[in-house]
Amino acid sequence: MRVGLALPQYGFSLASGEIIATDAIGWAQRAEALGFDSVWLSDHFFYSFARYGAGDEPIAALEPETTLAAIAATTDRVRLGILVECATFRHPALVAKAAATTDQLSGGRVDVGLGAGWFEQEFDAFGYRFGTVRDRFDALEDALTITSGLFGGADPLTHQGRVWSLHDGRLTPPPVQRPIPIWAGGKGGPRLLAAAARLAAGWNTVWRMAPEAYAEALSSVRAACSEAARDPATFGLSLGLYGTIGRTEEDAENAFARARASFPGDAMREETWASWGFDTLSGSIDQVRARADAFAALGVTDLIVSPWALPFTIAEPDQVDLFAEALTGG
Repeated sequence: MRVGLALPQYGFSLASGEIIATDAIGWAQRAEALGFDSVWLSDHFFYSFARYGAGDEPIAALEPETTLAAIAATTDRVRLGILVECATFRHPALVAKAAATTDQLSGGRVDVGLGAGWFEQEFDAFGYRFGTVRDRFDALEDALTITSGLFGGADPLTHQGRVWSLHDGRLTPPPVQRPIPIWAGGKGGPRLLAAAARLAAGWNTVWRMAPEAYAEALSSVRAACSEAARDPATFGLSLGLYGTIGRTEEDAENAFARARASFPGDAMREETWASWGFDTLSGSIDQVRARADAFAALGVTDLIVSPWALPFTIAEPDQVDLFAEALTGG
């Protein structure tokens, strides 16, 4: 099982309360040195915790495609991806072109993640139609069809979609990888898994999941693969998890208490150590290792750590070191 790190990307991601591109680059280099297999960004124009009762002022965010290209040029080994690019924000041919260029810069280390999008405030702010869930999934299916076709070498490619279309499209110059892996990201409903089984390397979901719930979800994965006449053994499983870790469980619980206190608004007001540990990657080094092993036994191919209670946040650098010790030997 490969282990990845969610990189700092937002104004809340570091203790300083500020973010610049070199922060993400530096942490990608650190992750590589610690033995992580991959590093990941996400895709938002800005972030907000208003839905949790915090202020609605937009929080700064790095643009992921350009940041990923910079990371490609300054690392040597780790795989590079975005969990996940919103299918409505860019024509999928542009996503494919950017990924192909970054794949060349990195020597063939790019993964592409695509999702339907959920944050209505940023759609409205930047002039994108939010529409219905069905509308956004129409865009996602078009994006998966076009990117998978271009990555697979189907030149020229024509696709007449509900949202995105392409007429005799070509991906030149091509990426190093043929094809670049694509992850379809989301909660795992029937439409998402059906599209993933037909058009993607695998399925990604984040950021809280217990092994028992994940095992139940896999029945839907197997059904989608069967419907698509796909061998489930060829279908990747990517899981991102929050977590707090310590050398002892008491240390990890104390880190959780600090993480809970740092969360804006009231979303974690009722959270306890028991409820947090139930569906996150949390505990002592041995407990974290055992939880990771449980997911590996279920077939998870890629485990991505977000080492705090906030997404893409490194509030305490020691947390990254301890997760590396537990999961990568770093």
